[in-house]
Amino acid sequence: MITRDDIRNIGVIAHVDHGKTTLVDTLFRQAGVYAAHMKIQERAMDSNELEREKGITIFAKNAAISWRGVKVNIVDTPGHADFGGEVQRILKMVDGALLLVDAVDGPMPQTKYVLAKALEMGLCPIVVINKIDRRDARPMWVLDQVFELFDTLGANERQLDFTTVYTSAKQGLATMDLSKPGENMTPLLDAIVDRSPAPQVPVGPFQMLVSSAEYSDYLGRMAIGRIHRGSLSLGDTVSRIMKDGKKVDGKVVKLFSYNGMGKSEIEKAEAGEIVVVAGLKDLEIGETLASREAPEALPAMDIDEPTVAMKFMVNTSPLAGKSGEKITSRRLGDRLERETRSNLALRIERSGDGEAFKVSGRGELHLAILIETMRRENLEFAVSRPEIITRVIDGKLMEPEETAVIDVDEAHTGKVMERMGLRKGVLTEMGSAGPGRARLEFSIPARGLIGAHSELMTETRGSATISHVFSQYIPFSGPIDVRRNGSLISQEAGVATAYAIDKLTDRGVFFIQPGQQVYEGMVVGEANKQGDLVVNICKGKKLTNMRAAAADDTMRLAPPRLMSLEQTVEYLGDDELAEITPGELRIRKRQLNEEDRKKSRKQLAAS
Repeated sequence: MITRDDIRNIGVIAHVDHGKTTLVDTLFRQAGVYAAHMKIQERAMDSNELEREKGITIFAKNAAISWRGVKVNIVDTPGHADFGGEVQRILKMVDGALLLVDAVDGPMPQTKYVLAKALEMGLCPIVVINKIDRRDARPMWVLDQVFELFDTLGANERQLDFTTVYTSAKQGLATMDLSKPGENMTPLLDAIVDRSPAPQVPVGPFQMLVSSAEYSDYLGRMAIGRIHRGSLSLGDTVSRIMKDGKKVDGKVVKLFSYNGMGKSEIEKAEAGEIVVVAGLKDLEIGETLASREAPEALPAMDIDEPTVAMKFMVNTSPLAGKSGEKITSRRLGDRLERETRSNLALRIERSGDGEAFKVSGRGELHLAILIETMRRENLEFAVSRPEIITRVIDGKLMEPEETAVIDVDEAHTGKVMERMGLRKGVLTEMGSAGPGRARLEFSIPARGLIGAHSELMTETRGSATISHVFSQYIPFSGPIDVRRNGSLISQEAGVATAYAIDKLTDRGVFFIQPGQQVYEGMVVGEANKQGDLVVNICKGKKLTNMRAAAADDTMRLAPPRLMSLEQTVEYLGDDELAEITPGELRIRKRQLNEEDRKKSRKQLAAS
């Protein structure tokens, strides 16, 4: 084994919104990546448009800084449980980790998930307690909670003896001792160099696991990974070992290493370095690049199995192709297949008739991000309600269980407990989340969380924050009867009128506004009672020769309920589809004709 003292490879792991990307920005400033005159974009590592809009990290990113003559490769990972597949494969590239924990919230569900993965791989994380500048910060309590979490997860003595750094990433301050205020981020950078292990690399011919990939219009698909053994030079011919063991030779056309936020071309790289390799066609994440003389595959990545599935299908509504590109089932299948090459936690299965695709992922958000990405590519398609993936283990039907943590104003705790109870949630822990706030922890079947976010936000007047992570498989707990009002369904095709909406206001809440195109079987609102209601939304006012007073003609229509993609998907019933188009989101019945729906209901009741 050779020790590379000139390199440190670290991953930044944490629960969503605990400040990972902001911390990396601050380290860049301290290490001089940004020149003094540069205008800096906040959260620079979140370069994807969707990441900036949602304020979360979705894709793992690489960057590098130099500190005290040591090159520090930094990987910023997602904090949401649905993108855990990204975290798992990235941890294969690093030797150390920064575990970031909020000084108010303490360890949250995703903290437990990512820490468990890091400890499994033998990493010894540096604990960074961030946001100590907050008025309600409680760093010592958080430190105790973190230690308990390490112990619960079975950390060994070396891992339990972790280094702790207290930071305010926003203010650019770090300290090892709370009694001595920090002046800059030097203590954290010093801790990374002094306390994170240097790469230990075996001697032998070249070997590298493809941990990530990116695409360039000029160079095509490029492999990102850490050189496990040996060295790689520009122009080398290497063997690409596929997952099925097949080997294909390819030439290294370009070789890059990370430098700040960008990449620098290099001639040669040694074991322990994280590099980008161009020139090998159609490579996939999880494959091995190895010396042609001694092609030897590295162990494949073990990624957690999906827990949620949705059906993707061609858009067959009367308005298909109006605002985007109407695609065939073959093209839809090709696009989904392409996604699985980089999105390792995703699974695709074609239905028996070949018209629909069952897409399985780690959670609702995981699939919602895929839907939104495809929508922005100007594609039109339809998706079904999310369903939970069950398993049969030892002859028993099992379903995924999640740990859900809900922070809410104390006045609304009763409502939260009631709603979660209806969804078969069991309260396992209750405590304080700061002044006037309570923290409730539940064990709940994953099915029970579908649609829970919107419901809890309504019930708590927007004060609830909910986060959850997969826990285990449990015996199927029977039907969950979450009472839901029916839908208001358009009776015919046409244009919605203000007159019709005004007359139907007492029947429910509308999703559309006057002048909007509708069709038979389209869901135009939510009824205020159980059971669907077919309405004539295109009805116009009959003209007469009688004059009406101005007061009688005045209409005061309530604004329509505008739903995000996630809310639209959560709303769907078993017999409904979401119509995804670049211009708008629509909800429709699977069977557009009311008579057909009645026949189906009778057949279902008879069976």
